[in-house]
Amino acid sequence: MTALDTTRPAPGRKRLRRPKGLTAHILLMAAVVISVFPFLWTIVMATNTTQDIYKSPPKLTFGSHVLENIRHVLNTIDFFGSMLNTVMVACVTTALVLFIDSLAAFTFAKFDFPGRKLLFGTLLLFMMLPLQLAILPQFILMSKIGWVGMLKALALPSLANAFGIFWLHQYIQNGVPDELLDAARIDGAGFFRQYWNITLPMIRPALSFLAIYAFVNCWNDYIWPLVVLTNPDHVTLQVELAQLNVGHTTDYSMVMAGVLMAALPLVVVFSIFARGFIAGATEGAVQGT
Repeated sequence: MTALDTTRPAPGRKRLRRPKGLTAHILLMAAVVISVFPFLWTIVMATNTTQDIYKSPPKLTFGSHVLENIRHVLNTIDFFGSMLNTVMVACVTTALVLFIDSLAAFTFAKFDFPGRKLLFGTLLLFMMLPLQLAILPQFILMSKIGWVGMLKALALPSLANAFGIFWLHQYIQNGVPDELLDAARIDGAGFFRQYWNITLPMIRPALSFLAIYAFVNCWNDYIWPLVVLTNPDHVTLQVELAQLNVGHTTDYSMVMAGVLMAALPLVVVFSIFARGFIAGATEGAVQGT
């Protein structure tokens, strides 16, 4: 007997048409160029002078003025002091968001209690409201408890993140089997042990994504720190960077240098947490095949 030729289609079957690879690659490359161009343009402006930016056509090559622009940023604002404030607030807020949101999501997803659907529906309703509506009530609350001008006033309003609870709720509901929790209850595991030892290890990809989301939101927040931080020694980085864009003539090369310096910690955070998110998603895809 001769081996069957698997390269030829079976009689009576039509060969499946595959999408044209060249077209797909061209579209993907175009999407990459469109996504990366703003970052490359920021670097180009940060390494040139403002006069080069105003040229027509504009200069699209990297310059040699990056150190000079960085020096101007450091001489104009307290960059490292405001960055330290932002790092402390962002790290504390992210850690508390991961703990509180995952605990609330686990409760909503795996436990039945009176009013659960009503509370979860109210949570979804608040997620649809613009954040600016909460600025005045939050400021009144911070004023009554004496936190106006303090960095801890930035962390409290962000702890119960509606999107984070909804995101983790959906992940826990579909990714944590009820049978596993039932077996843990039979073995004597209580609520917190089910949450800490069983649920959290299984939702690491979702937690990694939420950590990136919470850190970036806290890092880029501008309106609320501008309102509540009345102490100039407790200013966050975004509020401090806004001081570069004042006056009749703006040095855009200096502004872009400050923006570039402020974006570097976000790249580090993304590289740290993206590994867990991608590894967990890949692991789930391999197990599902």
